[in-house]
Amino acid sequence: MNAERASFIVHRSSFAMSPVYFVHISDTHLGPTAVSPDHHGVYPWPCADRLVDIINELPVQPDFVIHTGDVAYDADPAAYELAAATFARLQIPIYYVNGNHDDVGFIKECLPMGPKTDLSDDPDTLSYAFEVKGERFVVVDTRGPDEIDPQGLFSEAQLAVARAEAQPDGPPLTIFMHHPIWPLNSEWMDANMLVRNGRLLHNILLPARDRLRGVFHGHVHQPMQTVRDGILYSSVASAYTQFAAWPGDVTVRHAFDDEPGYAFVHLLPGQTIIHQHTFPRPEGRLSR
Repeated sequence: MNAERASFIVHRSSFAMSPVYFVHISDTHLGPTAVSPDHHGVYPWPCADRLVDIINELPVQPDFVIHTGDVAYDADPAAYELAAATFARLQIPIYYVNGNHDDVGFIKECLPMGPKTDLSDDPDTLSYAFEVKGERFVVVDTRGPDEIDPQGLFSEAQLAVARAEAQPDGPPLTIFMHHPIWPLNSEWMDANMLVRNGRLLHNILLPARDRLRGVFHGHVHQPMQTVRDGILYSSVASAYTQFAAWPGDVTVRHAFDDEPGYAFVHLLPGQTIIHQHTFPRPEGRLSR
């Protein structure tokens, strides 16, 4: 049974005539097989497999699922084939974001998505838009060069995509990406996990804040919300294991006792509601 962990509500101007619901998942970190543990001895695949069942059994059917990156832990085509087989069981469309552990080529080649329009012709960039019930959803790519990993970076081309989308007038708008842009009051996260030039995106989005539903991301393996200048930035728990992110943490720590999770997002007329949920880990760890 999944447990509701928290709710977060932001009021917005009324645009949509009917609700849009989506499930936000992230950081599945799949290996090449269903029995591949990560380097800490945690099994990612059973969590992803269970999460598909949970989504299919929700009492309200969402319109789509968004996976905000790190589908796989390493750029192994077998991991993406496993992801494709796992998420093919979903009864609704799924969309993917490029994570710092991901390979764009394998995402494009192996992972089917719902209807969308590409916003970049760069083979190394994953950026596109899609529409549901009159609302617009835009995926931007924050993956930077390998030498700055796990930090992110917006290319000039991706900033241009955001600038073209972030106009004052238009349908309700939601942005999806992998990395956060704002400090999270955890020393190691703030030093290592942010988009280096993320504040440029925030300034670009400001003209559209009255139609902006929120900016949703992964990467931090924790459900966190930040509001700046009326714009909501929201992350979600990892679908298999969490990071600790307390103030004063100076090195990365894993919160192995925290359960995997997902978010159910309600886009209502004039209101965005985020329910964070957790679910019991299907299998334990090999070792500590």
